[in-house]
Amino acid sequence: MHFISRLIISCTSKFIGEDEFGNRYYEKAKAKHQLRPKRFVLFKGTVEASKVPADWHGWLHHTQQDTPPKGGYEKHEWQEAHLPNLTGTKHAYRPKGHILKGGQRAKASGDYEPWTPIS
Repeated sequence: MHFISRLIISCTSKFIGEDEFGNRYYEKAKAKHQLRPKRFVLFKGTVEASKVPADWHGWLHHTQQDTPPKGGYEKHEWQEAHLPNLTGTKHAYRPKGHILKGGQRAKASGDYEPWTPIS
């Protein structure tokens, strides 16, 4: 990010917090023509909306007023760690037999019947 942009943000916005991925969250000091102040995030690294964890998503979209606690909310044992959208990266999910995995797709079982129009 450019020096000028950082300077403008530090003069016009209040730093609210940072998540475990290094994304920094801000809120405009004054709300112009809006009922509520603008909230935004400065991403660490690649700008990708799916990098915002669920803990901060609610605050960012004015669903909740309080920021998440340090370390985030308590997780249930069945919850997995937050991952950004990996589509288009080398870490994207590719099923068994995907062409980029070099595999062969399994032959169709006998349950497939092609549609034929009634003449």
